[in-house]
Amino acid sequence: MGKVAPDRMIDSAFEFITGSATYYTVCSGSPATYADAKTNLILAGIDITSACFAHADDTSGRKLTITAKTSASITASGSALAVCLINIANTGLLYVTTCTEQYLVSGGTVDIPSWKINNCLNI
Repeated sequence: MGKVAPDRMIDSAFEFITGSATYYTVCSGSPATYADAKTNLILAGIDITSACFAHADDTSGRKLTITAKTSASITASGSALAVCLINIANTGLLYVTTCTEQYLVSGGTVDIPSWKINNCLNI
């Protein structure tokens, strides 16, 4: 018998991220902790709200889409290697993924394209 994960179960994980994420960071490495994502490795950041997310069926399963953000303030120079979703009030690291490497220069801004999180479950 095959494995089944109803949309509602997968959406619960997505709803946790949508209801918790308050800030989006671009980092110079892959953060393992909130401190890494917000302080130690951060190159740029921008506020986000639940309106920045949408979950629905996609061509290869259930996905959470994060909308593009423009003009994120660059606070440190370095090579962007990861993007993170965090919750500032609860000092929580919610999600980390890689990004296309790009060198960022402090004092400027960076546009973050739309991207998707796949099912969140290995079943």
